[in-house]
Amino acid sequence: MQPKPFLLTPCQGQAARALLAYVASLPLKGADARLLAVVVSIRAARSGIGNLTGQDVRSLRLADAEGAVTAFAALGWQGQGALLGDDLVTPVGVTVPDLGAQPDSRLPFGKVMRSKVSGWTTRTLAAKPVKKASSAARLAALFLAAHGPADEHGTLPASLPDDCRTALPELLAKGFLRELDSDRYLLAEAVRHLAGMRPLPDAAPGASDEPDEERPTWGEWKDRASVALRRHVEAVESCPECSLATARVSEAFMRTAVPAQFDEKVLEAYGAWEARYPGQGPAAAEFAMEFRAVHGHGPSVKQLCKGMGWGKMSRELRILVIRRLIADGWLMNTGPVPWTLRPGKAVRTGTAAPVPAAGRPAQ
Repeated sequence: MQPKPFLLTPCQGQAARALLAYVASLPLKGADARLLAVVVSIRAARSGIGNLTGQDVRSLRLADAEGAVTAFAALGWQGQGALLGDDLVTPVGVTVPDLGAQPDSRLPFGKVMRSKVSGWTTRTLAAKPVKKASSAARLAALFLAAHGPADEHGTLPASLPDDCRTALPELLAKGFLRELDSDRYLLAEAVRHLAGMRPLPDAAPGASDEPDEERPTWGEWKDRASVALRRHVEAVESCPECSLATARVSEAFMRTAVPAQFDEKVLEAYGAWEARYPGQGPAAAEFAMEFRAVHGHGPSVKQLCKGMGWGKMSRELRILVIRRLIADGWLMNTGPVPWTLRPGKAVRTGTAAPVPAAGRPAQ
């Protein structure tokens, strides 16, 4: 039987661990309140407001749902009281002050990262071995899955709440764990796809194939970088305009570059794009220049394409468009270093000519 695909990339696994560390740091008592806080926090990670319904709370099967909801008031969270009414279907916005789009957000996740970790949370809580387990056991399952290697023994995380430690034998009895010995555990085969630390051979294309003991941490990687590269990395990492998660930044800089493949479908899509958006070089160069002035670093390929208003594009098409603009001299970058796009030689030599406004098809 073919094993289930992993739900999280290594960086998304790191983000899942950040979510759980955040919840563990909250002054909450009891697994019910913490389990509900996990759901609210991941939904509020980007906007600072987590929308959920009374039915969402009911589906968590908390032993003391009212106590869990009211416990949030002590954290300064707002709006959760409406979850205790008879209306089970109207979304309720729970405001979490230290989350959202702000430089000091505790969970600075991007849209995709938030979505992936949220989906992982839902799937883990719904996994057959723990679906009907106690709140403490299900919360423990999240911690152990996020911190656990898929095929090796993991070590119980230091942030694991005490009531979750007490519930660990329940995870072993229900088959979520294959082994449990003191502070060491091994995920069962049925839930290995939930692991937040997946084996490198199964990593996505472009990921490093270095052995675990040789693969540097993000801090080690930055320590090895040149002064100029380190300065660029820190500009991206600390950019208040982008508010990128550390996991996303580290993944972008540390991954091994893989040549993009442009099949006939991508080439046809490029022809259609070029016909709809002719002469976009000068406008793209101007966008890159203005972006750099505001952010202190260049835009990513995706940020430039989105900022130019070119509509929905596949990853391959975006890369091809940018490569053509670089080949024509309108843009340049320091490949394969990300976030380095800037105006090219054609701008500096004054060969630019008036073109239609960015993102608008020619009449």
